[in-house]
Amino acid sequence: MSDFVIVGSGIAGLRAALALGPAAHTVVLTKGVINDSATAYAQGGIAVATGEDDTVDLHEQDTLTAGDGLCDPGAVKILVEEGPAAIAELLAWGASFDRADGHLERTREAAHSRSRVLHAHGDSTGREIARTLEERAGRLPRLRIIPHARASRLLGSQGRVVGVEFTAAGGVGVCQIYARAVLLATGGLGQLYQDTTNPAVATGDGLALAFTAGAVLADMEFVQFHPTALALPGAPRFLLSEALRGEGAVLRNPAGERFMLRYQPAAELAPRDVVARALEAELRAVSARAGDKPAACYLDATALPPPQLARRFPRIAATLAQFGLSLARDWIPVRPAAHYAMGGIATDWDGRSSLPGLFAAGECACTGVHGANRLASNSLLEGLVFGARAGAAMAALQPTVNTGPAPLPLPPPAAADLAPVRAVLSACAGVIRNRADLATGLLQLESLASSSRQHAPVTAAAIVRAALARHESRGAHFRTDFPEHAPALAGRHSRQQGGAPVSFGPLLQPASGRGVAPRELQAVDSPDHQHYGNQD
Repeated sequence: MSDFVIVGSGIAGLRAALALGPAAHTVVLTKGVINDSATAYAQGGIAVATGEDDTVDLHEQDTLTAGDGLCDPGAVKILVEEGPAAIAELLAWGASFDRADGHLERTREAAHSRSRVLHAHGDSTGREIARTLEERAGRLPRLRIIPHARASRLLGSQGRVVGVEFTAAGGVGVCQIYARAVLLATGGLGQLYQDTTNPAVATGDGLALAFTAGAVLADMEFVQFHPTALALPGAPRFLLSEALRGEGAVLRNPAGERFMLRYQPAAELAPRDVVARALEAELRAVSARAGDKPAACYLDATALPPPQLARRFPRIAATLAQFGLSLARDWIPVRPAAHYAMGGIATDWDGRSSLPGLFAAGECACTGVHGANRLASNSLLEGLVFGARAGAAMAALQPTVNTGPAPLPLPPPAAADLAPVRAVLSACAGVIRNRADLATGLLQLESLASSSRQHAPVTAAAIVRAALARHESRGAHFRTDFPEHAPALAGRHSRQQGGAPVSFGPLLQPASGRGVAPRELQAVDSPDHQHYGNQD
């Protein structure tokens, strides 16, 4: 028996749990362990307007500019205006951000007009925020965290989400848990690509759960590729933070030439999509001349003082040392890798999806706050702000009577085979796209989805379907056959639900238009589950 179920234990999930408060009986299902999320991987920092030379209006404008005409202005205003209070709350809870002369230290990253990015322990900001939230959540007397629990489907009654089916560890098998509301905070989908900076758990499961239940997905075509992931054979695609370029590191092509000024005056501090495409273009240019595409370009930080590098980037330095590389001495081989999904489960500003009883927050949600391209270091802030708002909205729901977790005599689902999905998605929906590749990839992914009950091909097909439908280039979505903006698509989000074709319009219809019929929502017709309409 539970009041609320949260799927995911990253920044959005834990912040929502805290907003639900000590009186709520909350269950958090986490695919790995509590600190195994993209939050702990976040290096660069968290963007917030707290400096004397900064304002929330400037932060708002930078976010809108990076979003390339697709941000929801209301969501952006909420992010930047509620951000300072969210940071003050973290500080009050014991978060330790880096300071200089007693003041919070700020750095600048790409596409920011001010130095507003706070960081912790140099390049371990996400880890420090996760530590703070985990410690705070540990004080909630009725919070239960179930590790190694893989959600397999949503449960519903009379068109409302009332619980989650999941596979538990330890031979328990498949269980069902019922609740007043379910929050999906499952993070990203980078592991659907061959090259990604994301943790192993980031396989887009939450998106597939919502989509197969009938929820609306939005902006799935917008996948951000981080331009500087470590590119060494046999090494993970470890992220080399954008903050390195903010401190003065430069990019060089395989011939050793600094090239970013040819693409944009902001050079290395251009938006991520611009930098990622520039790297890809440089690699393809060498391939066209020599016949073999080189493995990497290079990040050159050798002009920076070694003490500065050691202080600001200790975690990066330690990781590179494992492979015999030094920021102070070597050009570091890098190439773009899937990093962040701007799209996801369409929600309003309080995390409500198109299905009553289902909420979403963090990277798996789409409020429109990032538009077509996320501004660097806005992701942690999004998790704090919108995780808290989702938790508060869930807490306001009227109680319902639930049955508790009930083991079912079913075998656990088969482990996902990501290799076929990764090969197809990387080939057709990477940094640079075109109609022929997308169309071929969609047929392959839909075939994989129909022949298995796995989540990965469902989510991957949603990405390709949206990319094929958007006949323009905008933000992180670039098509060689439609290389310019389509003015008619400015501010218009791709939307897909169930088997319906992709359409373009607002993220969600007004509240009175919610409550769409679920497509494959598992029915639970117990009299213990009451129907509360659309009051959420």
